Amino acid sequence: MDRSKRGGSPSDESIYRIPPYFYLHVLDQNSNVTKVELGPKTYIRQDHERVIFGPEKMIMVPPRHYCIVENPAQRGEGGEVIVDKLGQVKLSHADQEIRLAQEPFPLYPGEVLKQAVAALKVVPANTALRLRAILDYEDDSGEKKVAGDEWLFEGPGTYIPRKEVVVDETIRATVVKSNQAIKLRARKELVDKSGEKRVTGEEWLERKIGAYMPGAYEEVVGVVNAYVLTEKKALHMRAVRTFKDGQGEVRKNGEEWLITFTQADAHIPNVYEEVVGVTQITTMSNRQYCVILDPVGADGKPQLGNKKLIKGEKSFFLQPGERLEKGIQNVYVMGEDEGLILRAQEAFKDTDADKDRLPGDKWMIRGPKEYVPPVEVEVVSQRKAIPLDENEGIYIRDTKSGKVRAIAGETYMLNQDEELWQKELPPAVESLLQSAKDPLADRSDRSSSSSSSRARDRTKVVTFRVPHNAAVQIYDYKEKKARVVFGPELVMLGPDEQFTQLSLSGGKPKRPNVIKSLCLLLGPDFCTDIITIETSDHARLQLQLSYNWHFEVANKEDPKEAAKLFSVPDFVGDACKAIASRIRGAVAGVQFDDFHKNSAKIIRASVFGLDDKMKVRDRFLFPQNNLVFTSIDIQSVEPVDQRTRDSLQKSVQLAIEITTNSQEAAARHEAERLEQEAKGRLERQKIIDEAEAEKARKELLELQANSAAVESTGQAKAEAQSRAEAARIEGEAAVEQAKLKAEASKIDAESELERLTRAREAETKYVREQNELEISKSKDMSEIETQKFKNMVTSIGADTIKAIAMSGPEMQVKLLKSLGLKSTLITDGSNPINLFNTASGLIGGIPAVTSKPGPDDSDEE
Repeated sequence: MDRSKRGGSPSDESIYRIPPYFYLHVLDQNSNVTKVELGPKTYIRQDHERVIFGPEKMIMVPPRHYCIVENPAQRGEGGEVIVDKLGQVKLSHADQEIRLAQEPFPLYPGEVLKQAVAALKVVPANTALRLRAILDYEDDSGEKKVAGDEWLFEGPGTYIPRKEVVVDETIRATVVKSNQAIKLRARKELVDKSGEKRVTGEEWLERKIGAYMPGAYEEVVGVVNAYVLTEKKALHMRAVRTFKDGQGEVRKNGEEWLITFTQADAHIPNVYEEVVGVTQITTMSNRQYCVILDPVGADGKPQLGNKKLIKGEKSFFLQPGERLEKGIQNVYVMGEDEGLILRAQEAFKDTDADKDRLPGDKWMIRGPKEYVPPVEVEVVSQRKAIPLDENEGIYIRDTKSGKVRAIAGETYMLNQDEELWQKELPPAVESLLQSAKDPLADRSDRSSSSSSSRARDRTKVVTFRVPHNAAVQIYDYKEKKARVVFGPELVMLGPDEQFTQLSLSGGKPKRPNVIKSLCLLLGPDFCTDIITIETSDHARLQLQLSYNWHFEVANKEDPKEAAKLFSVPDFVGDACKAIASRIRGAVAGVQFDDFHKNSAKIIRASVFGLDDKMKVRDRFLFPQNNLVFTSIDIQSVEPVDQRTRDSLQKSVQLAIEITTNSQEAAARHEAERLEQEAKGRLERQKIIDEAEAEKARKELLELQANSAAVESTGQAKAEAQSRAEAARIEGEAAVEQAKLKAEASKIDAESELERLTRAREAETKYVREQNELEISKSKDMSEIETQKFKNMVTSIGADTIKAIAMSGPEMQVKLLKSLGLKSTLITDGSNPINLFNTASGLIGGIPAVTSKPGPDDSDEE
């Protein structure tokens, strides 16, 4: 039958050829019963029949395969299909049947192939199938399974499915390595592989190394790695619930503890403990110590609020809850110039001083020594002796009395009741002290740039270097008195002393409070001022004057005389105002022309005054502060009024113009004179140059004539000489060529002779060496043969060789004797007869010793 006619759809064909292992379903339309026709056969369809399925190939289940048939046909004890009374095959509806390897079989009407033929599942080693029963049944071993039960099918093996069992998942064994464990959780109450009962949700660890297959009601939470402990690391643990650890100790919920290297070299955390962290070892040298807060006591409980002192050299782990107060501290090592200020925090017995200390007590210990403070003592500060030169000092305040004093010129260490005191100065004085300006050298510098030096140490005694010919006033606010120090000197301020600041006028014209200074320069010095005056004819002029001044101090040791120097706060401004007033008064009664002609005399006379002889004095004294002016320099006089300035400028310009015109006329006359002289020298030089040119032309013509003559004679002579030179060169070349040919022939002959000589020598040498080799070879071969023969003789032995040599003749003699011969045959000697050989030939088989007769052999026996 054609393949296109096969299938599950009904067909109207009458004849069906069913091949082997094929089948079809035929419906009897009269009884409405479907039957199965199996091949091989030719089926002829009746009119009341109808083929509803097929021909279809039978289902073949090869070995190690299976298929699932739904609604399987019921079979009897012999395996035959059960049919009802109408001939219809009985089915187990809603049931399934798993069929393994067997003969090909058809599907009966109503049967459905739910799962096609598939290979049986092979479960490899370290793998298992989690099975779950969906129906109650009893397995092959007689064990009853209830729906919902779960179990494992562990490999290696081939799983044969059942209709009552489904495969939930494939489980692979978890490999537990060294320093690892598996964390498991129970899905329901069970008994684990170690025989312990587990409740639902309980977790535990499996530490056995190797592949672990979890049970049906076990699930793997994860792999827990061990923490490797060393001598420098410990594990900080915390219990999450009350349990008994691996060492048999009961740990309560929330309890913390350490696991060190001495307890285990590696630790796998239990399910009821968590790792808080890894604690590093605390190591101290013999020069270190530490204080532990809330230390753990001998009972393992923290002693809250207590402290514990630990001195090095030591290594330890901080227990949970313990902490270092200030970390690891170095032992206080004090030299001779060092000390410690200590304060008691609680009452204790000071064993070093053999004294009871109360809370709050302060005391000081001095070096040289090492000191480790007990837990009851607090180190307030560390003191070091302060070395002070004669010009250095510090301010010290007594904390009990509040008294402040200055210490200078010695090495001093503060005790427990003393502290350094900071001296405050006014900001202006502070800036003057910190500035890098020299009071004498930089007195004309008015810039207010700040100094680049660092800030002043307020605890050190304030010092100021008074320059030469200067003075500084210092006021003591405690003693209510002042003192004046003259330079050069170093001023050191006491705790209650302050500098007297000078605020002087400066600039041009003078302005108040321009110059700030701590010291007063005694001079001599000068100052410049600009003043405006008015003459009697109302001409207003501006004068720039410079005054030379100095202070006269008769006795520097006299306090009153010295105090007069600072009696006038702004001596510059006051003196300049007084001098300007005198000048204005004197100029006011003088005409402009008179003042313009005699300005210096009028100004000097107004300032210094006239003596009894109507001469100008040479000094002007201020008795209040002994300030003396010795001279006045008039630097400039300028009119203030613009018209006066213009008129004065015009007159000056006119005088300048007249002077300029006269100078121009004189210069013009001198230029004309110089020009005429230059022209005369030029004409003379032209005449001289023309004469020199004619003389040179004459010499040129003479040289041209001589060169023409020389040229005509020189050409012929040169041709003759060239021909002679050419002939000479040719002859020399021929001679040289002949010499070279002879030399070449000689070289060829010598080279050929040398070649032949060397060839003969090489051949002779070759023959000689070959002969030597032959001689050496023959000699070596003879030595080898000699040694060989000698070795053979030695190995055989002389007696043996003798016996061998004599055995033949002796045997022949005995043979002749055995024949009974009594006479001897004598020959002529030319053909001797060897009776030994004859006997030997007669007997046969006995070797004979033959000897070659010589010419001198005798006929006789």
